[in-house]
Amino acid sequence: MRKAIEDLAESQIREVANAGIGRDDVLPFWFGESDEVTPDFIRQAAIESLQRGETFYAHNLGLPELRDAIARYMAALHGPIEADRIAVTSGGVNALMLAVQCLVDPGDDVVAVTPVWPNLTAQPAIMGARLRCVPLRPLGGQWTLDLQALLAAITPATRLLIVNAPNNPTGWTLRAEEQAALLAHCRRTGTWILADEVYERLYYAPSAHACAPSFLDQAQPDDRLVVVHSFSKSFLMTGWRLGWLVMPAAMTPHMGKLIEFNTSCASVFTQRAALAALARQSEVTPRVVAHLRQCRDTLAPLLEAMPQVAVSAAHGGMYAFFRLQGSDDSLAVAKRLVREAGLGLAPGSAFAPQAQGWLRWCFASRDPARLVLGVERLQAWLDRN
Repeated sequence: MRKAIEDLAESQIREVANAGIGRDDVLPFWFGESDEVTPDFIRQAAIESLQRGETFYAHNLGLPELRDAIARYMAALHGPIEADRIAVTSGGVNALMLAVQCLVDPGDDVVAVTPVWPNLTAQPAIMGARLRCVPLRPLGGQWTLDLQALLAAITPATRLLIVNAPNNPTGWTLRAEEQAALLAHCRRTGTWILADEVYERLYYAPSAHACAPSFLDQAQPDDRLVVVHSFSKSFLMTGWRLGWLVMPAAMTPHMGKLIEFNTSCASVFTQRAALAALARQSEVTPRVVAHLRQCRDTLAPLLEAMPQVAVSAAHGGMYAFFRLQGSDDSLAVAKRLVREAGLGLAPGSAFAPQAQGWLRWCFASRDPARLVLGVERLQAWLDRN
């Protein structure tokens, strides 16, 4: 067994969830997914594919028609993007791991912006990289980036910069001018950028493009930039495990080889479902975003009104990230909330040491009344403690 694998930390989010899964009295807000099922027309496309007998291998890089559809979808948001820059993957998680496998050798220097979903810092460790984390800083309940500190951390020795924005768990979002500065700096240092932008459509600040700022808005096609996307969040397709990569065209054939040795290909019936989702995305994503805004605007004011809580409404994503005064061990608090309050939240310590004492609440709830009930349970628990 490789030591890097033995040393991997188990998911604290799963640790909390395992303590409450199966309990009818627990309100689960620990995972990053909505409790709303995938729209029927997307499910029907998969069913019809299976009924046609599409149960065989596909191209490593994905169905050509799906790659074309993804390229058109991305081009509508970010300008011209050709299908030869697209690879379909078995989920956004798979896309991230493939990118790290493709770019990072043992001993390479990698910089990551944290707090962040723990997979993004575990993946370089799995590859034997030396990881340096540049933390966001909380000001009240709002997390902010020290851009100069991040630029200083990226040197010619830095192989890869990993950035997730809109950010899980904090909701922090890069500004376009910050992306331009990072891209220019990484061009000078020869550093690759891995941008996890799976939450780009879940964006609540005013925008002319119906999405958060993207590195693709700033980059040239041959820049050392790999962008990760997923059907999970914006299309209510978390369990389908389907994502995609945008990369320089010269990298794509090599990514196809790597996909062969990881998963071979994404299943055809899930790709047919994705084609249906993209063909009618205007019926899905805007409604999802509008509902999530309603959920955010239901939960955030209730938390802000609690004197024991420091929080600020997220600009993007699907999470309220908040600090409880006097709570320094977020894993212990999260477990107690499951056990004593019937409330399932993710511990901040799962995302970075700097987030100790914070909690993540996924507000993607089909019924916003569940969020109100969750706040009532939190307040009652705080009153007792």
